[in-house]
Amino acid sequence: MCGRYATTRGAGDLSGLFEAVDETAGELAADHNVAPTDPVPLVRIGAAGHRALSRGRWGLVPPWSRSPAGAARMINARAETVATSRAYAPSFARRRCLVPADGWYEWVRLADGAKQPYYMTPRDGSVLAFAGIWSVWDGPDATLLTFSVLTTAAVGELAEVHDRMPLLLPPERWATWLDDGADRAELLAPPPLDWLAGLEVRPVGRAVGDVRNDGPGLTARVPLARPGEPAEPTLF
Repeated sequence: MCGRYATTRGAGDLSGLFEAVDETAGELAADHNVAPTDPVPLVRIGAAGHRALSRGRWGLVPPWSRSPAGAARMINARAETVATSRAYAPSFARRRCLVPADGWYEWVRLADGAKQPYYMTPRDGSVLAFAGIWSVWDGPDATLLTFSVLTTAAVGELAEVHDRMPLLLPPERWATWLDDGADRAELLAPPPLDWLAGLEVRPVGRAVGDVRNDGPGLTARVPLARPGEPAEPTLF
């Protein structure tokens, strides 16, 4: 957790929602099935001191890494240890970012051993912001902007799906997360339960389990099947 999510808004929408200068050069594309190492949008403080909408690769690569090969194992940073981890602490101290998302996926194992995916998303269709940290890796052939999503203990209804969840930031916490001088305890506090109540926990089809699949059908609600039956009609 969190290992798959959706982000479908274009640069124009995101730069307006996050009051950020678009630095993506039109390179953003809708993705209903973001997987580790995929390129996606993030919002950070740019070199000029303003909010910048950038395009980064999911899976943080610390500057001292010999190669980006281990990025897929660095997609999440635990809130409990992010401030002390050798890999994550420098970015947590100085390079925090907001990761825009429409929602994220989790899987629940059923009694028959099958896994039922769920999609967590705002009922009102608003944008989510995951707490993230970023870094730049300079390699012999490329310079990569990479990031990780912070996770924390799941609370409320979300704990029934998985014991972890992304550290979600309500809009009133966006500026604090990007502020270098913010208090650590305030930064890592879970979101309020009344705000989390605005999220829908939606059963979706199993096609999302294949990273080759994409499209809005992946986030559509499906009826929960009885044990031994397919969880949804064929989407593709």
